[in-house]
Parts: sequence; C-alpha cells; structure tokens
Amino acid sequence: MKKRALLSVSDKNGILAFAQALEALDYEILSTGGTMKHLKENGVAVTAVDEVTGFPEIMEGRVKTLNPMIHGGLLAKQDDPAHQAQMTEHGIQPIDVVCVNLYPFKETISKADVSVEDAIENIDIGGPAMLRASAKNHAYVTVIVDAADYSQVLEELKQDGQTSRETRRRLAAKVFRHTAAYDALISTYLTDLVGEEFPEQVTYTYELKQPLRYGENPHQKAAFYSRPLGSDFSIAYAEQLHGKKLSYNNIQDANAAIQIVKEFGQPAAVAVKHMNPCGVGTGETIAEAFNKAYEADAMSIFGGIVALNREVDAATAEKLSDIFLEIIIAPSFTEEALTLLTKKKNIRLLTIPFAQHKKDKWNTVSVEGGLLMQQPDTFGFVDADIRVATDREPTEAEWEALKLGWSVVKHVKSNAIVVTDSQMTLGIGAGQMNRVGAAGIALTQAGERAKGAALASDAFFPMDDTVEAAAKAGITAIIQPGGSVKDEDSIKKANEYGITMVFTGVRHFKH
Repeated sequence: MKKRALLSVSDKNGILAFAQALEALDYEILSTGGTMKHLKENGVAVTAVDEVTGFPEIMEGRVKTLNPMIHGGLLAKQDDPAHQAQMTEHGIQPIDVVCVNLYPFKETISKADVSVEDAIENIDIGGPAMLRASAKNHAYVTVIVDAADYSQVLEELKQDGQTSRETRRRLAAKVFRHTAAYDALISTYLTDLVGEEFPEQVTYTYELKQPLRYGENPHQKAAFYSRPLGSDFSIAYAEQLHGKKLSYNNIQDANAAIQIVKEFGQPAAVAVKHMNPCGVGTGETIAEAFNKAYEADAMSIFGGIVALNREVDAATAEKLSDIFLEIIIAPSFTEEALTLLTKKKNIRLLTIPFAQHKKDKWNTVSVEGGLLMQQPDTFGFVDADIRVATDREPTEAEWEALKLGWSVVKHVKSNAIVVTDSQMTLGIGAGQMNRVGAAGIALTQAGERAKGAALASDAFFPMDDTVEAAAKAGITAIIQPGGSVKDEDSIKKANEYGITMVFTGVRHFKH
C-alpha cells in the first residue's frame, strides 16, 4: 500500500516542489480546493479528499475533511492490532504526512475595512482539526505547518524512508504553538468585538522578532517578541536602517523614549537612560529641540537613546554625531543625515511611522506566576480638570512650562519630580522612596536654572515640605494632582512664597 500525504495550504510557497518530491518517493497525494487545483495544473497526480470520504464538499467548503475516513487515517495507531482491525473494517487508510496551514485570519483582520462577516469566514475549522489530530498522533504522522520545514522532512524521507521520532515531535510542538497562536488571535478579536475588558481567561500570542545576545545582564538569556497587529508606532515595528542589533536594554530604553516623544505635537527631542528621560526639549525646529534636550543634561545623555518626532536633517545630524549615542529614532532621515550618521559603525538608526499611530488597548507586565494588565496612561494636560489652587494665576510662560512638565513627569519612575521651563527639562528626580528626595535631586540638577521655573509632581504632596524646597530653589509654578488631606498646607505654603500651584485631579504613578 502506498504511503499517503495530505496537502492543503493557503500559503502555496514551496508546496509544488514538496508535492513533486513526495510523488517521486511514491506517495499518494490527497488534497482539496485551491491546493489541489494548483498541483493538478502543474502535473502532480492528486486524489481529491471527497474521493476518499465518499462525501462531497458542502456548505461553501466549510465541511470537507471533517470525516472519519480522514481523521481515522490521521489518528490511528498504526501498530495497534485493534486500530488496524477497525481501519480494515471501515476501509480507512493511514495518512503518513500532513501539510496544512490555515485560513489567513490575521491578514484578514489587519485590513482597515474588514467586516465581521469576512473575519468570521476566515476562521479555519477543518485545518486546525487535522493539524491537532496529526500532532497528537506524531508517533506515526509527520505534520508540517511551516514551509521552512519541507527540506528537512524530504531529506529524512529520502534517506531513511521516514522521519525520525525527534523530528516528528519537534514538528508536533510547532503545530500546537501555531494553532494556539491562531486561536489566541481569534479569541482576542471576538473579545474586543463584544467589549469584554477583563475576561475570565486572557491569551496573548507573540511572534519572535529576534534572539538577543543576552538580557539585562550578560548571564541572562533573552529574546524579543512582537505582538501581531500591535501598535505600529512602537519599537516592535521599527525599521532599523543602520547599526548593530538591538540589545535587551536598548529595546527597553527605546520603548521609553518613544512613549515620551508621542506626547508632543511640536518639534520635540527626548533623551533616555535606563528607561527614564534625562533630557526633553522642544523648539521651532528639530535641531533646536535636540539642542534643548542635550542642554538639559549634557552628562547623562552620553550613551543614551534619542527619539525625535521630525525628520532628521543634516543640521540635526551634525549635532547628534558629535556625541556618543546608542540609538536615534525618528520618522525619517534625509540622505545627508544618513551619510553623516552612518559614518559611525555601531549607532542604531531606527524609523517608526509616526503618522500611522495605532495604540495598544492594554499594557501588560509579567510578575512571577502571573500577569498584570492595565489601560495605557494616555491622560494628558488637555484631559485634566485644571484648577488653580493658589491666589496667583500662572503667567503664559508658566503655563507652557507646566504643560511640558506634566507631559514628561508621567513617564518618569515614581516618585517623580520634573523641573522645566517652557521648552526643556531642567532637572529630573526619578524613582525615589519619598517625594522630597525626588524633588531634591531634580532641584539640585536644575541649580540656578530653577529660578523662575516650574515643578511637576506625579502625585500629590503629603506634606508642604516639597513646596518649601521648591520655593527655596526659586520655583515659581507647581503642577500636581492634588487630593492629599493636607492640600491646604501646601496651598498655604505656596501662597506664602507667591508660587502659583495648579491641581490636575489625576496622578501619574509609574512603577
């Protein structure tokens, strides 16, 4: 009895050569639909599945392989006498090789104008059933879901007449990963469709983007995965134009820089070290914005990551090339800018489609044994219920400084304090165990520049000591959420020093 191979793929790459090689090895080829048509047109002898089942394809092809003549052949233990007897009784022949990939559900739902009906129609049923059956029975069945595995399977079949158990098990594991990812996309799509925010179970799937040399430290293994159909305005979908591969820490820092630069409509530049901004600047041009970001902290920017929200021109590239940077991220680079920057062999140059900003609905963070999920913190100055809590209203320049500080402070690790003028950060205090400590770092860094500047706090002041420290440094405007039981003490202290203080009603903790 000839061995049998069942081929039914939506991705036709390599399938003809694979079928021809199987035919040369004296396999009978079973197939359906478009795959069968493609093979027959190219001279491969094919047996239609409905000839095997004795039942025609029905319901627009929804039902064709869901039949005991197929699944019996996939699931039979070929060395089990009872199974062999039942196969003989019912005229079932074993299927030895299965090559199936699924309806293009991901590609379908990625279309901007996709209808629900079209999405539902591209949920494969027969394909996953055949794959799972074959993978379960991999002791006897070689199952392939990826064209990249055709060559190894053929090599083993030609050499030994069968694949090794190790190969079959590796391919089976790949199948179950594939069907799990496929179902995860479907469940996510339908869950979003019905507006379920926190379902009883949540399953995400990710695709390997690149292995990494190591993780946070050289002794830690790591890899980078991207979420299918995730935000295109993200490090996961950036295009690298030049430089070494990104490291684990590069990716973390680049992500932080991108999230901050998203806050600005005007030309803006953000420098990041260890996932905290060390300098943020705005200006009439992107070169001016970068100058401000650099001047904010010329020491910490060394070896940092810079994100800019305008095309990098030659003038900006000259300034960028004067210092050591790990990564530069921008919507694009002019040819002159690329010529200048690519003289540095290792610097990474990345582009991201700023104009195609699609946001992820949820942020996830893993903890040992679990996963935290929350909405992204997209609350900005325009969303805030602004209230001037003090006697004095901010001046126009102070308002601009307060807006800048409030845009930046939510991206700084808590407890966070940011000191700014109307165009740049002057001092940043990040990740401190108390708010006065964070203020002390920010004000010390700002130095004399704190005189007449604004101070932003990610959360309320539990005491009036931060206001006292700000006043002594020369701060004239403060923005904070408010909501402390001792707000009145802080308001009184601000009025005492002539400081204007604005409440936003929303805090921006970042852990």
